[in-house]
Amino acid sequence: MSETDADVILVGGGLANALIALRMHALRPGLRVLLLERQAVPCGQHTWSFHHTDLSAATRAWVLPLARHSWNGYEVRFPGLHRQLDGAYSSLLSEDLARQVGAALGENMRVGAEVAHLSPTQVTLSDGRRLRAGAVIDGRGARPSPHLALGYQAFVGHTLRTETPHGLRAPTLMDASVAQGQGYRFVYVLPFSPDTLLIEDTHYTSSPQVAVEQATANIAAYAQARGLKVAEQLGCERGVLPIVLDGDFQRFWPAHDPQPRAGLAAALFHPTTGYSLPYAARLAERLADSGQLDAATVARITREQALTSWRRQGFFRLLNRLFFMAGQPQQRWRVMQRFYGLPQGLIQRFYADRLTLADKLRILSGKPPIPLAEALRAALASPAHLRNTR
Repeated sequence: MSETDADVILVGGGLANALIALRMHALRPGLRVLLLERQAVPCGQHTWSFHHTDLSAATRAWVLPLARHSWNGYEVRFPGLHRQLDGAYSSLLSEDLARQVGAALGENMRVGAEVAHLSPTQVTLSDGRRLRAGAVIDGRGARPSPHLALGYQAFVGHTLRTETPHGLRAPTLMDASVAQGQGYRFVYVLPFSPDTLLIEDTHYTSSPQVAVEQATANIAAYAQARGLKVAEQLGCERGVLPIVLDGDFQRFWPAHDPQPRAGLAAALFHPTTGYSLPYAARLAERLADSGQLDAATVARITREQALTSWRRQGFFRLLNRLFFMAGQPQQRWRVMQRFYGLPQGLIQRFYADRLTLADKLRILSGKPPIPLAEALRAALASPAHLRNTR
């Protein structure tokens, strides 16, 4: 492949573009795919997880081999609820994904590549070089938009080795029995081996800032409270995930916009949980299966995928407004505690973004854990009002 000629250029080496690269390599090995990442390694330092029921059987068949850790079941903890739930759950680690992409693309995975400008068919690097392709996909992550009203899920996670076996056999997806603060807070725990685990301190907040020092102290306090003696810290990850309250998709991504997007840049993620792997995997499949990969076709595919998700997710955005705008922040754990007391099948469909009408009615039925007047005001808030009050 010449330096200025590729079938597809993937700008950004995050989850979405990594899965696109892997799926195209697997299904269309003759395709010329170039991935550009500005950091020294792609994929950053992240853990991406998913429930097996989030994916179809066909998608699980190629995604599961990428996962390093899998468990049968998980738990949630709240002041008034401790529940064990069934269902397989798996996690991918960024270092594994980066290695897989590097093996698939070889020299066509270029790190330290700073992109100054991109268009649907061309990339200009910071040193002035230009790379041309049939299609350029922008996967450089979420970015602020005046057409989206957002809350945020900010987190810091430490991978720790304990002096003795920690005794944890299943993930804790949400431990909200911890002290709350100015927004809903919970701790997420993944036991990777008998003496290693990830402890992640997470806050749902109106600010996109990560309070690293406070989160670090919280993680240490949580480990101590659970009787864990930490021998060493093996890794650290941090991030901020967008939580969509409302918006105008047609202005966020106009139909006449010719630029293909992927991942968070395309708003392809679960609007409430922030999980993005199922959406990234489905887009990777659709692109790899496409008979045409010119810029116009790729832009249409990526936008259609995002628009379909947006239209299906209106109920989640309603729930997000209720969560962020009604009731006291320190009491929002009551909303989540009530939710995790619902039938397990409903909880699975919630994570999988496949709620039925009966599920939606069940979630909203009964005595609400937030003041009714505040709930109605939040439910009826317009996108402009949301932006003005954040």
